[in-house]
Amino acid sequence: MKATSANLLTVIKGPKQFVIPIYQRTYSWLIPQCNKLFNDILKVSTDENLQGHFIGSVVYFQESIHTVSDVPKLLVIDGQQRLTTVSLLIIALAEFIKENEVSIDTNFTKLQNYYLLNSEEENELRYKLLLTRRDKDTLINLIKGIEPSGEFSLRLVENYKFFKGKISKENVNDIYNGILRLFIVDVALEKDKDNPQLIFESMNSTGLDLSQADLIRNYILMGQDIKLQTELYEKYWFPMEQSYGNEYATKFDWFMRDYLSVKTGSIPRIDKVYEEFKAFVQSSKAPSTITEVVQDIFKYSGFYVNMVLRKEKNEDLKKLFTNILKLKVDVSYPFLLPVYNDYALGLLSVNDFKEIIKLVENYVFRRAICGIPTNSLNKTFATLYKSIKPHTYLESLQAAFQLMENYKRFPNDVEFEKEIVLKDVYNFRSRNYLLHNLENFNRKEIVNTDDYTIEHIMPQNPKLNAKWQVMLGDNWQEVQKKYLHTLGNLTLTGYNPELSDNPFDIKKSIEGGFDHSPLRLNSFMQKVDVWNEEKIQERAIELALKASKIWGAPNLPQEILDKYKRSEEKETTTYTIEQYEYLKGDMLELYYALKKRILNIDASVKEEYKKLYIAFKSNTNFVDIVPQKARLRLSLNIEFNQIDDPLGLCIDVSDKGRWGNGDIEVGISKMSELDNVMDLIQQAFDIQMENS
Repeated sequence: MKATSANLLTVIKGPKQFVIPIYQRTYSWLIPQCNKLFNDILKVSTDENLQGHFIGSVVYFQESIHTVSDVPKLLVIDGQQRLTTVSLLIIALAEFIKENEVSIDTNFTKLQNYYLLNSEEENELRYKLLLTRRDKDTLINLIKGIEPSGEFSLRLVENYKFFKGKISKENVNDIYNGILRLFIVDVALEKDKDNPQLIFESMNSTGLDLSQADLIRNYILMGQDIKLQTELYEKYWFPMEQSYGNEYATKFDWFMRDYLSVKTGSIPRIDKVYEEFKAFVQSSKAPSTITEVVQDIFKYSGFYVNMVLRKEKNEDLKKLFTNILKLKVDVSYPFLLPVYNDYALGLLSVNDFKEIIKLVENYVFRRAICGIPTNSLNKTFATLYKSIKPHTYLESLQAAFQLMENYKRFPNDVEFEKEIVLKDVYNFRSRNYLLHNLENFNRKEIVNTDDYTIEHIMPQNPKLNAKWQVMLGDNWQEVQKKYLHTLGNLTLTGYNPELSDNPFDIKKSIEGGFDHSPLRLNSFMQKVDVWNEEKIQERAIELALKASKIWGAPNLPQEILDKYKRSEEKETTTYTIEQYEYLKGDMLELYYALKKRILNIDASVKEEYKKLYIAFKSNTNFVDIVPQKARLRLSLNIEFNQIDDPLGLCIDVSDKGRWGNGDIEVGISKMSELDNVMDLIQQAFDIQMENS
């Protein structure tokens, strides 16, 4: 590697061509970044105290530093955005000088031949900077002075016009002098000697940060020879990017997170996807060649796009995926992706696939109605696929759902119907989804409920008129407070202003009122003449029974469940307290005392014996205990910077390998230390509850 501080125009000048590799992202600087560069150029030109302005690095690859060529081609690894932006400014400057009489120490031809063209060459070799795809043709046309038309790079044209509009006779000299004083770190890498990927990762460049997707693409393609690089990009990566449309920048990182969850069994942080991907590619879990890796990503990305961007061709599946989107159940994709793969391979019928998606929808919705915390769902779905038995695909999944307990449970009809009757549905996030499905259940002519508004049958006004007070009874205020926002008192209407706070009989009979409504949600009110606590409850129960059918729960007979229970038990090793070598005598007594205190924290806390440690958990492990000869070593599942430890008992083990979960280690060897240790354990439990 050869790295030097250099004047930018000196680096560009002379016969050479900077080539942007096919895998690099397209030009992406925006007007604010161009404006900052423009102002910096004016400042360095007019401030006598500034010797020059540093704009970052330009890192490029050449076959060999010692290779002699008429026009060496330099593959740009870092610096595309800066090279392109300065080129746009030079094009605009040259055009201005050509069109205006100005006194300046350069001219149109010099600017073009020195910094934009290899003037003695032809075809593509004529241009000093060769971009990719649409960017390439747009830049060439701008250099030629041709007005872009048809498909062109909007970013390039916008920024060129911005610069052109900023140049005037008053500042043209300052702009040129400022460009002359731009400096870079000129980094030339040598093939087979330097690792471009490591250097690329270490760059702290100005401009737009690379996304995890950019880093992954570059990691995959940068190290390949040009032929393979082009094949992988043209055949797989570019079509994959295109399939996301305008959503690529926001969605692809999340797809890769879900893809890695499927492939590795663990869920990476979104800002660590690139690091996890590198570890995956280098592990035994990955396909053996980079081509197979890209093919696999391409395949799963197709499934993801069909689900998330609603590109599924099967209309029934598309509707089901849309419901998943409405419920915002992103955490289900690490489960649905491998199931989709089985469907694509013909291992699963379309009807069973629809049933499985519906099960996911129903599971999430029932839990939301019942107010069960969602923080465990990501882990539930990340491991759910392991429960599937290929020969009893759907049944095994139904059994897995039905056998879930406690915070993972699939609420049964009794719990679901009870909670949906009592819930404040009006302020429920999925309120519109709920009412839409209640209205359209078993209906072929689908009603677009977005065209209607929510109507409180018993009005919201705290000062109900006399007719309402009489109808509701002496305790009308309590009835209004208890039932106002519940399912039994909510419906849909296109006549909300007309219905307003009117008495019930007028709401029924008025034009557009309940008696004349075509909506099924209003059919109950057509059959009754009064609206009070009894009727609200009666309607709520009727709708709750319908909801149980719409969002059904698995209901396999006990003999089938027992079969799957036995299978799970057979696969699970059972551990007991006797297996821990050092839990005896005083150490066992200390453990029992600590165990009692931990279990008393909350009724949800449970003890589980693992192979090498004992776990105490509520939603998940908050403290794990490893019995040792002279102490109990505790792992607290809390970040080190979150713990309040005035006695300094805790050790940060986040970068060390330890049995147990968590970043903190603390030891206890005698009864007198119980209070201090329990204070730390309580903090770990509280943090877990706060995150639930």
